[in-house]
Amino acid sequence: MSARRLLRVVAGAATIAALGACAMFPAQPDVADFDVAAAVVLIRAAGSANTAELDVQPLRNPEVEDLREQAQQRQQRGDHGGAAALLDQAIALHPDDPMLLQERAEAALLLRDLAGAETTARRAWQIGTRVGPLCRRHWETVVQIAQARRDAELAMATRHRSAQPVDGGARVALDEARRQRDACTVNAPPRY
Repeated sequence: MSARRLLRVVAGAATIAALGACAMFPAQPDVADFDVAAAVVLIRAAGSANTAELDVQPLRNPEVEDLREQAQQRQQRGDHGGAAALLDQAIALHPDDPMLLQERAEAALLLRDLAGAETTARRAWQIGTRVGPLCRRHWETVVQIAQARRDAELAMATRHRSAQPVDGGARVALDEARRQRDACTVNAPPRY
């Protein structure tokens, strides 16, 4: 068999394998249009406490606070990678601080690491309080990511003019995240 013919056979086999892989693994929604900066604004707004709400804040380690402040300054300058590195240093000092983990989740989101942002926000919720402003921030992070995935699914279905209904997986995840977020709001006990 000539080298040219062998090359055609190999190229043909590669093409068939690639087409087969496409059938086995459906295209993933593209979340490239997701406005991460706007999402972070919404996440932080969800963490605003109202005056009738219980909001418990722990005492902070001064070294950790310094790293957090430096991370905020870097983030304001648009250095999201630098902010994430500083937050990682703070987390190394205090690994079970839900506020640090939430801030790291937001940094991951700004770096377009949606999976990392969601995992970190869920971890922060698991080790933190289940109510209050910080709880809402954790779940609003998940809501924003689920919404981006849902929007991407719908856009992909529209582009491909899919005759099949869009998988409800992203919709179900979005509804559950919203329910969890809303359950975080608990009024403070009455004062007499």
